[in-house]
Amino acid sequence: MNDLTCTVRTSSAGPVLALAGELDHHTVPLAQEALADATPEPGQQLTIDLTGLAFCDSSGIGLLIAARNTALAARAGIALASVPEHVARVFRITGLDRVFATHLTARDATEAWRRARTV
Repeated sequence: MNDLTCTVRTSSAGPVLALAGELDHHTVPLAQEALADATPEPGQQLTIDLTGLAFCDSSGIGLLIAARNTALAARAGIALASVPEHVARVFRITGLDRVFATHLTARDATEAWRRARTV
């Protein structure tokens, strides 16, 4: 079992939660704790950076959906950054690719949020 590293930082768009390692039923509780520290303010965007994600099972997908629900409940947006191909494939199969905005990098997600706010 590989560990999961969760890092929360702030961008001009709002909190950025970076997940690296394996996101599975063993590590989701750690990610849930980090997600609680990354709740965006109304009008902000929660960005989840998956650059270092090596594995994601259905529990991990559930966490991402829960993160979306948390952001929406806070009247904020959500974006995923650096989605690995193995996760992107599951998203395409399940239709979640139409639910989550995805960007190549967390910086790109912040820039997209900034452009949307000036329109």
